[in-house]
Amino acid sequence: MSFLRRLHGLDWLAGGLLALGVLCVATGLLPAGPAGNVVERIGPLLVFLATVIVLAELTGKAEVFDVLATWVARAGRGNYPLLFGLCVAFASLTTITLNLDTTAVLLTPVMLALATRVGIASVPLAMTTVWLANTASLLLPVSNLTNLLAADRVALAPSEMAAAMWAPQLAAITVTMACLWGFYWRLGARGELRYEPPSPPSPADRVLFRVCAVACAGFLLAILADVPLWAASLTAALVVVAAFAVRSRDTLRLSLIPWRLLVLVPGMFLVVETASTHGLQEILATAIGSDNGPVGMLRSAAVGAGFSNILNNLPAYMAGEAAIPEANHQQLLAQLIGVNVGPVVTPWASLATLLWFERCRWHGTRIDLGRFLGTGLVLAVSGTLAATVALAATA
Repeated sequence: MSFLRRLHGLDWLAGGLLALGVLCVATGLLPAGPAGNVVERIGPLLVFLATVIVLAELTGKAEVFDVLATWVARAGRGNYPLLFGLCVAFASLTTITLNLDTTAVLLTPVMLALATRVGIASVPLAMTTVWLANTASLLLPVSNLTNLLAADRVALAPSEMAAAMWAPQLAAITVTMACLWGFYWRLGARGELRYEPPSPPSPADRVLFRVCAVACAGFLLAILADVPLWAASLTAALVVVAAFAVRSRDTLRLSLIPWRLLVLVPGMFLVVETASTHGLQEILATAIGSDNGPVGMLRSAAVGAGFSNILNNLPAYMAGEAAIPEANHQQLLAQLIGVNVGPVVTPWASLATLLWFERCRWHGTRIDLGRFLGTGLVLAVSGTLAATVALAATA
């Protein structure tokens, strides 16, 4: 019973979804063939989630994030607007060129460490990371797993996709900056005029620091070289675990593994696949319609954003893609806007947000769920609308 009392609400959600998914397979609501396809599709994703969390946690313990946070804080020179601009640029560039999950896993600890080092509120820095991890993920195929899922249908080279999505991306980041400043960064919200830049840190174990820094750099370079995410994160995590096994064996614990996510993801995909088998695709097709013009684009983006927040953006995109006519290229791009910019309301709307919550929990940063939902709703509606209008205007 003590174990049950320690469970978080998201733990109950994850367990419930997995139990429901298994029940769908056991009762035949989801046939064995589609269920097998789901398991095969999410296998590499589960490896990535498990290993990248371990990598981030151990890298944080090696104080790599503290050093990076100090560099950012010193570059801001005690000026909050300048620090805000640096954090926005850092988060946006990381998401666009690498991957939103990389931003959630590797940049969130940097931001939280920055708050600790400088002695400022951690929530504005944390919200900067999670919002831009989602809303800055439109420009390139690598920016979001949904973009990679859409690669065959979108059929655009990275430069062509950037040419098509630059205006929506700029609109989404601009709206995100406005919401971040208004809700979290302005003087009335943060309560401080300036901050004191910290002195340079000195890692306690320089060997672990160097090994973890090199492993993270190798992970990022591997992503840029188009190495599969699961292979890059697994290799980097094994290097870091081996270093800790030699230098700090007591740090290695089973609790480093993100069990909640590894339970949630399979259940989520099984449930959505079951729903798709029993009429979800028809419902989505009716909601999205077949208009490839501005109205149809807005409908597609709205359905993508809404469904992402109900369940998750990855299965939401897969279900929405199947409901969009093959020839409706602009509707498909609008669907990507909905499932990339829109999933900022519920904690489970994107894997990046789930990873971010894990990082905040490990750091001890408390996120007020009511405020998170309310401010996220404002951003989801305004950001999705602005990006879709920008897409329609430049199509």
